[in-house]
Amino acid sequence: LDAARNAVGGISHYPPANFEPHLSHLAEFLWPHDHEKNHDLLQLGNGASELIDLVIRSCAGPPGKWRPGATLVQYEEYKRSAEAAGFSRTHAGDQDSSLLCLVNPTNPTGDYMTIDKLKDYLESTCKAGTAVIVDESMQPWVGPEWRQDSLLMQRQWVQSMSIEKDIHVFVMHSWTKIWSCTGIRLGSVIAPTSEHIAKLKSKQVPWSVNNIALEFLSAVVKDREYLEQTWELTPTWRKNIVAELNKYFPQWKCLGEPFLSWVWIDSGDAEVAERAVMACKRAGCPIRWGKPGYNLPTYIRIAVRDEETTEFLVDALKEEFLGSVRRNRAV
Repeated sequence: LDAARNAVGGISHYPPANFEPHLSHLAEFLWPHDHEKNHDLLQLGNGASELIDLVIRSCAGPPGKWRPGATLVQYEEYKRSAEAAGFSRTHAGDQDSSLLCLVNPTNPTGDYMTIDKLKDYLESTCKAGTAVIVDESMQPWVGPEWRQDSLLMQRQWVQSMSIEKDIHVFVMHSWTKIWSCTGIRLGSVIAPTSEHIAKLKSKQVPWSVNNIALEFLSAVVKDREYLEQTWELTPTWRKNIVAELNKYFPQWKCLGEPFLSWVWIDSGDAEVAERAVMACKRAGCPIRWGKPGYNLPTYIRIAVRDEETTEFLVDALKEEFLGSVRRNRAV
């Protein structure tokens, strides 16, 4: 945050058109041991949203059918971008589609494919000529070895898929998730080949990432302590909130991987889910309903927080459904 604040003093200057040295700092973070080999395949954008649009409009070929990953639902930005570009949505099993957009780990369902399962899925379900976007924005929560179970370390395989099989895999990251900086808009994409990144850059508007975001990026990639705390605390806090919900609401199904920063819950009843959302909102607790956007009215999503905040949230739910008296304390 200090780096972002200090950057405000430079708002009389344009950002560097090539995003340097900040792009290089991100490359060093992504590939600590061989960033030079992959640097030229990486590009920054004004949030992942800009780059999703760029990939689909410039590298996905003429509009045809697009399909999501094989999960119940996924992050809706890909639907917006693909359909705005003229693609029509088909089901996840339609291997005749020319564009595949999948999110891994999946937001909001929490589904996750390990790298071997992901590669097998792409190899077995994509026809020649397919453009693939794999969104790995939630991947850093996997833990200290998150890179090893990621497409980051599969660059030779990605290049081979593009050149030999005509299947072009782009890796997308929205960095506003792991670094809690949604207000500045910051994303990146890794293209399969130099030809693809050149085509993408040729369509990108100049200076799309501002100085404040760039300085924040250069500082935050060096903050190892923040990541270590995230890896240590998130699974512990998540285990606690799942245990509390299972204790008081055993009929609810808590879904998703244990490393994730949220819990996806099927309450089994749309009225129950709506009541839970309203009770948490009244108490000032973070919660989202599955009905808007996903059309899943029995589902809710709860953010993983520390034990005290979780206790406050569970108290609000107990008061709503079990008649317990909620303790009065600030969150």
